[in-house]
Amino acid sequence: MSVLVGATTSRATLLYYEREGLLLPSCRSDNGYRWYGEKEIARLTSIAAYRSYGLPISAIRSLLERKGQTQAQILKDHFNELEQEIQLLRAQQKAIVALLQDPSLIEENKVTKQRWVEIMIAAGFNEQDMVKWHQKFEEMEPQEHQKFLESLGIEASEIEQIRAL
Repeated sequence: MSVLVGATTSRATLLYYEREGLLLPSCRSDNGYRWYGEKEIARLTSIAAYRSYGLPISAIRSLLERKGQTQAQILKDHFNELEQEIQLLRAQQKAIVALLQDPSLIEENKVTKQRWVEIMIAAGFNEQDMVKWHQKFEEMEPQEHQKFLESLGIEASEIEQIRAL
């Protein structure tokens, strides 16, 4: 069975994925419409999930083709890259605060639980996606997960509930 895709994915995005060799239609109709079967739709779902994690196309290609690194290793590497970026940004904030001699700026602009949830929703995560995200974080890096939750200013009892998911 084939279906026409496009309700949730833009035509431009599908064409981009096709140009990059990530997704090819199972067939084309006489009028040029691209048709995607269940296999292609499953692949598109994977691509969309990886993009929501911020992975670059090259990493997604490696994951889909199963060349080189495993999914877990690519995701760990990406997580570490994000962590390095966050640390760099924090260092830049501290330098600005030191220059301005106003330490209250760091506390005022700290990412809170509420702000983190807003960021996740803006990135396309729903409640279930966020639970899965925490589950993977806990599975892969339990101590870092604890530190991350603490950095959001979440109370210990709520951290315990989140980590028990």
